[in-house]
Amino acid sequence: MPASSSPRADLSLLSRLERLDASTVSDADKSLRVLPAAIRPVSARSRLLGRAVTANARDDLLSVLGALQHGGPGDVLVVAAGGSQRAVAGELFASEAARRGMAGIVIDGLCRDTAALKRMAMPVYARGATPRAAGAMVMPEVNVPVLLGDVTVSPGDILLGDDDGIIVATEAELAAVIDKAEAIQVTEDALCSSIADGVCLFDKLNFDEHVTNLRGGQASTLSFDA
Repeated sequence: MPASSSPRADLSLLSRLERLDASTVSDADKSLRVLPAAIRPVSARSRLLGRAVTANARDDLLSVLGALQHGGPGDVLVVAAGGSQRAVAGELFASEAARRGMAGIVIDGLCRDTAALKRMAMPVYARGATPRAAGAMVMPEVNVPVLLGDVTVSPGDILLGDDDGIIVATEAELAAVIDKAEAIQVTEDALCSSIADGVCLFDKLNFDEHVTNLRGGQASTLSFDA
């Protein structure tokens, strides 16, 4: 049975996160983990939200398959490829992930079959692509903390991704910032609307006051007024 087949207790939090951008959540708490910028969307769909099921691949496919076997609805397959220059996932693995109702695949490494991945609704992120596949000889290591660049991702962490990149956080970390993130997004949406209506950004921004305060050695914060 997939690890995530039981009902989630956090649907309310996830449903709220579905309406937020990764940048907005990052602005709400700049200490939240962000995956390396080199991990970019490969598929046409970049919007990603789900819980991590991890694979410590180490230049081998067995851990990826093992984690995929554990994956279920709403899970994100997170693969640490260990600097491999061979592909650790492609069309077949993504198709199986989609069949299981998983939310996406994130690879700190390479994938392949990119033409097929671009046609799929499954969000797939990777550092790049190569036609050469990894082997399948190393015993699986799944659902353990894995290192993507300098960022540790643990099983069950929530990943929120879009075209800007991927935020990683615990449920408690996101619950602590969700109200602030929603308020930031409301403010930014209102500012964009006002600019579209012809209002100058600087009429809504304390830019001059903030610069004056900094020049005078005073504590100050750049802020917007929607």
